[in-house]
Amino acid sequence: MGYVLRVRLASFFTGAAIASAAGLYFLQKDYKIAHHAISQQMNSLYESLDERVSALEKSKEVEAPKHVEAAE
Repeated sequence: MGYVLRVRLASFFTGAAIASAAGLYFLQKDYKIAHHAISQQMNSLYESLDERVSALEKSKEVEAPKHVEAAE
């Protein structure tokens, strides 16, 4: 009876180890995909914000000489 119990326990723990390894692999893969997606979203938001700031800076540069000319 002891031998059968040891074989069953060994089989159980082997299966649990394989299932854990597979689960961790899929979690890591899911994490990488989610991280990449969020990174792309943040890059697009940063580019959009950078374009808007550049446009505001250009409009200020265009308006600044007009005010200087009016003051003279």
